[in-house]
Amino acid sequence: MIKSIKIDTATKFVVLLGFISLFSDMTYEAARSINGSFLRLLGTNGTTVGIVAGIGELFGYGLRFISGYLADKTKKYWLILMTGYLLNLFSVPLLAFAGYWQLAVVLMITERIGKALRTPARDALLSFGTQKMGRGWGYGLHEAMDQIGAIIGPLLVSAVLFYRHQDYSMAFGILVFPAFIAFSILLICKYLYPKPENLEIKTTSIVSQGFPKKYWIYILAVIFIAAGYVDFPLIAYHFKSKALMSDSVIPIFYAVAMATDAIAALIFGKLFDKIGIKTLLLAILISAFFAPMVFLGGFYWALAGMIIWGIGMGAQESILKAEIAEMIPSDKRGTAFGSFNAAYGLFWFAGSAVMGYLYDFSLKGLILFSIAAQLIAASVIFYLIRRQTQKS
Repeated sequence: MIKSIKIDTATKFVVLLGFISLFSDMTYEAARSINGSFLRLLGTNGTTVGIVAGIGELFGYGLRFISGYLADKTKKYWLILMTGYLLNLFSVPLLAFAGYWQLAVVLMITERIGKALRTPARDALLSFGTQKMGRGWGYGLHEAMDQIGAIIGPLLVSAVLFYRHQDYSMAFGILVFPAFIAFSILLICKYLYPKPENLEIKTTSIVSQGFPKKYWIYILAVIFIAAGYVDFPLIAYHFKSKALMSDSVIPIFYAVAMATDAIAALIFGKLFDKIGIKTLLLAILISAFFAPMVFLGGFYWALAGMIIWGIGMGAQESILKAEIAEMIPSDKRGTAFGSFNAAYGLFWFAGSAVMGYLYDFSLKGLILFSIAAQLIAASVIFYLIRRQTQKS
């Protein structure tokens, strides 16, 4: 009876965090679905879009090491979370007033900084709630709810752009409503669960000064995944530049990818609880070849490529984090998630900058770079699986 109550309570906590993410993603993923075409409208080129996307991810992930470390040291999870969400959510509607690409870039990067502040603390809180329900399923469920918002948001701004004749100011401005709802649910969650770390049953563990070797090998795979994964603003820029579709259809393609992301997160999350890290290898091999479909194909090949792109994103947002929660003790998870995200962001930035440059000068070079990085990541994960098998 006590165990079932604990499972119930933990599940409700994960679902509440899921609703926060749902409305948050409705806000900033809607913006991200049109950021590339918006920057194109304001007069930028492919290299600039790639670098801006990369800088955004550099801040969005690089600063997570600091915020994760602070979360572990201070245990002020909710304070860090609220500060991050304020920046993350409310910089988005302000894009409605950005008449120059430089101002738009500042707001886009501010949104990423906010996400950097709040994500390690959020992931640590999630790890407390997912112990009883299964790491993979817990993170997968959260990611699926997250992506419901990531589907609704792009569809919302797509409708605004269609019915308001490409009115980007209205499209960004309307996002103040889901931003307000997300922050309100966050305040409710804090009130109901002031000490969420108590949801996890503490186990006796050997105290160590650092992370296990397996963690750093795992990070090596992560950086190749990040470096070779094309950010959507560059994909959106390509769609607009090649006139593959109208501006109002671009967010719909993003919504399709996010729907795929949600389904993939649930499937791979459940699979992770059964076969572990082998699930990640499968996901990488499936998603490694999205680039030629997106950048060389016509309308329908591009759509198929976005579905495969969504499968990879779903795996990255669920399995990658679930594996860290499994291998790292609770008192170090904020730092572990922060280090993981910092490495991910640094190489996402480097990869985005390289691929933005390659887009302007060698589209085939971009595609080869993306595929090669994913296959190297798959090789590292295969090595980890072999290493794990030999030890058991």
